[in-house]
Amino acid sequence: MAYYNIDAKKEVTYDAIVIGSGISGGWAAKELCENGLKTLVLERGRIVEHVADYPTMNLDPWDTELRGGLTPEQQKKHYKKMRSGWMGTDTEHFWADDEANPYTEVKPFLWLRAHQMGGRSLLWGKQTYRWGDLDFEANALDGHGVDWPIRYKDIEPWYTHVEKFAGISGEALGLPQLPDSHFLPPMEMNCVEKHVKNRVEKAFDGRHMIIGRCAHLTVPHNGRGQCQNRNRCNRGCPFGAYFSSNAVTLPAAQATGNLTIRPFSIVQSVIYDDKKNKATGVRVIDAETNEAIEFSAKVIFCNASTLSSTQILLNSKSDRFENGLGNDSGELGHNLMDHTYRVGAVGRVEGFDDKYYKGRRPNGIYIPRYWNVDENSKSDKFLRGFGYQGGGGRAGGAVAANKEGFGADYKDSILKPGPWEFFITGFAECLPYHENQVSLNTEVLDKWGQPTLSIDAEFKENEKALNKQIQEDAVDMLEKADLKDVLGFDNEHPPGFGVHEMGTARMGRDPKTSVLNKFNQVHTAKNVFVTDGACMTSSSCVNPSLTYMALSARAANHAVSELKKRNI
Repeated sequence: MAYYNIDAKKEVTYDAIVIGSGISGGWAAKELCENGLKTLVLERGRIVEHVADYPTMNLDPWDTELRGGLTPEQQKKHYKKMRSGWMGTDTEHFWADDEANPYTEVKPFLWLRAHQMGGRSLLWGKQTYRWGDLDFEANALDGHGVDWPIRYKDIEPWYTHVEKFAGISGEALGLPQLPDSHFLPPMEMNCVEKHVKNRVEKAFDGRHMIIGRCAHLTVPHNGRGQCQNRNRCNRGCPFGAYFSSNAVTLPAAQATGNLTIRPFSIVQSVIYDDKKNKATGVRVIDAETNEAIEFSAKVIFCNASTLSSTQILLNSKSDRFENGLGNDSGELGHNLMDHTYRVGAVGRVEGFDDKYYKGRRPNGIYIPRYWNVDENSKSDKFLRGFGYQGGGGRAGGAVAANKEGFGADYKDSILKPGPWEFFITGFAECLPYHENQVSLNTEVLDKWGQPTLSIDAEFKENEKALNKQIQEDAVDMLEKADLKDVLGFDNEHPPGFGVHEMGTARMGRDPKTSVLNKFNQVHTAKNVFVTDGACMTSSSCVNPSLTYMALSARAANHAVSELKKRNI
């Protein structure tokens, strides 16, 4: 592709620089390019071309080494990521090398990274939910953290903007705690999911079970094909049926002729000019040659992912900012959040043994938040709330693996579908605690000699109380839905397992208590924008990626407007 800048000169000036090419970086690049700005996207890893660089997209388990398992060499390379249980041969090539990119766990924390063009947009779960005023007002109402400088009305048009382009499937409910999106037709629940839905909604007033709202196309959209129900999304979709930077936003940016992508570019710091009182560019280390390079631009967008963006800002020291760029408040690196995960219930469903489903739908059901939504749903046990994701299906290989027997009868028996099962797992909001933080570790350096991060974060009593309620409610709902052998579970884990890390460079109204203003600008360096997860002021209980998209598009258009006014 012609827009790669592999042999860039040491001093090159652009209108805008975007650090990172994942979900938020792709959106920033698209909006900046479409507004006429010559934009340089700096990607830490390699180029991944849509379709051409998806090596496992069509492979079956028996086509892969060790039937999808990892070799000892791969396990060593991903020694931290192995704890997640999500990575196999089919996606290993999209995950960052833990050995080359160390970090220190002061308290246990799982930091999952993807260093290539597209970042984790190639690997995410694609659940897309709007935040509402219940989320944006939460801190102000209960006194945790600081107040968001925006409300739902400020971001609502930008939710619509990104949804129309990305393509979000789902159904409208009209719930205040879960605002409706601009939807493509929803996916369909299977027979067991419909059965459980009817039972739960009949037994529990105010609870809803819907098909998940997701960035999967159910009809052709903007030149992309619809989902084929293969459920091989994380390998890269050759149809472009789910949202990724590679398939959606970066091609749109490329089409303008204003995009340059430079791979293998490790951003060391943002350059701040004390005399001009603004940032003038970035310092880059070439990952392959170790060459130091500086690029200049009028505006800079930090979209390296939550912790990586904060790491860059902390490392961006000058006479003006001795403790990191924009860190007058002392809040840079603090208020790290994630969602609790892996707690819920599972059970067996009878009466549908003559039924099956078509394909492998890459989506499940969703139960929106119902605690602390209004006066009638207030809890005296915890603040905020949670939602559930899950689904139903027929057991297969796992049943066969634990079944005794051999010979023709055994082989015949394992080809038959197993019993119907249904499960739900909760995602709960984490409060913004100042003491949950990251800091630069100058004693542990990465492969390129740069300081790494020390991560000191934990779930506290409120999150534990939420998890207890999640399990109790999950068991109660499945039992009242007449499931059999219902089993509650809580696979306790530290932060990071939800892969929804947020905060550490929060938005706020007051520069004394926050890093960014209402347009994601650094308070004291207004030509620097942070629109990835680092900007988040609270965590809600729904997946955050759609909000990153909307904030990125909004901030990019604001940057263009301010440039035209000569305000930055």
